[in-house]
Amino acid sequence: MFENIIEQGAVHQLREDILRACNAPSMLFFGPGESGKGSAALELARVLSCSEEGDWKCSCSSCIQHRYLKHNDLLALGHRSFSSEIAASSSTFLRNPGHLSSKLLFFRSVRKLMLRFSPVLMEDDPKFSKILSLLVSLDDGLNEYLDSGQFEKTSLEKLCSSIVKNANALESEGLGKLIPIGHIRSASYWCRLAPESRRKTLIIENAENMRDEARNSLLKLLEEPPPAVNIVLTAKRREAIMPTILSRLRPYRFLKRDAESEKEVIRRVFQDEGSGLSEYLDAFLPQSTEKLYPLAAWFIVSLARISSMSKKRRGQENIPEIFRLLGERYAQIAQDAGFQRCLKDADVIKTVISKSGNFENASFSRFMKICLDLTSDVTRTSADPDFIACNDIFRKHVKEAVNAVDVLNINASVTLEALFYKLKNDLRRQYD
Repeated sequence: MFENIIEQGAVHQLREDILRACNAPSMLFFGPGESGKGSAALELARVLSCSEEGDWKCSCSSCIQHRYLKHNDLLALGHRSFSSEIAASSSTFLRNPGHLSSKLLFFRSVRKLMLRFSPVLMEDDPKFSKILSLLVSLDDGLNEYLDSGQFEKTSLEKLCSSIVKNANALESEGLGKLIPIGHIRSASYWCRLAPESRRKTLIIENAENMRDEARNSLLKLLEEPPPAVNIVLTAKRREAIMPTILSRLRPYRFLKRDAESEKEVIRRVFQDEGSGLSEYLDAFLPQSTEKLYPLAAWFIVSLARISSMSKKRRGQENIPEIFRLLGERYAQIAQDAGFQRCLKDADVIKTVISKSGNFENASFSRFMKICLDLTSDVTRTSADPDFIACNDIFRKHVKEAVNAVDVLNINASVTLEALFYKLKNDLRRQYD
């Protein structure tokens, strides 16, 4: 059991607890991203419902259903990014279409996303009718994929491309960042129904992302957990979980893997070579960090240039040092990537939206993080109070913009335009 979780001490303790029959009904897996928390939770669900010894290759009907993430005793909710894993898994399969492990890897990567749209959770969700056609298309695509043994390479590529496209659309349109109280209530009702196999498992990923009413509903479930259910919460930080909830969970700490361990994950899981797992997965996105970097540099330089021109039009010839340094540091990067000078707000917004693919695959927050990193690298070069104030201005408005898109689902183009306007005005006031 847990053979598929590489280099994580937490699973050794988890295995010991299971073998000694002293595992807790409710648990918290906490640690950084890409540390295996979600995979360990799914493996725990399989092991606890297994009618045999719990080995990964067990042929009991319960394990087979769990390996394909289609067991009725498994329920998962919570927001996270799936697009990079799905794209990387598709690439792995297309390089090794004859390997059953590669085929299952891609299938599971899509099913992890689809689990979030279980009828148990979505029955009364207003989004359900909107995304139903995507769910049906994905289900049909995966069924065809399982029967694709004799397909030619071109047909396989076309089928995988269609599945990836539909999965990205489903994630973008249907997956909100905050866990709704309705999903917690539906999950609580599901937990109290009898299991089909030995046990049920409820997995709540990134459990820190829920409002107070959802937390209170979850607390009621944890106070009186049904006897045949195990509940697993995951979070990046233990401290992010409400203390009254935390007191009812047995914690398991997942550590960031070292460089060699991450290379081993890439070799064994994706049958490829790479240095860092996060960087490896990011490279499969249409809007990877590498591609967004020069666009972010151009955005920052354009902001500085337009702000400088605005001051000159008002008869102020002295250009703030921060504007000069931003241009000096990043103008060449933008120019080398083929971006031309731009002096109109609307043209800047239009270009960024176009070149980012309208921030497909939830890339808005990554773009904003790059912008913030770029400005921070310049502003922290000096203890000048104006530099510190500029850094605070950027951080404040970027945080608001990311929240608007990721949490409030406001259009990225509208948000970007508002951000540009706020930054330009606040920077102008700072130096007037």
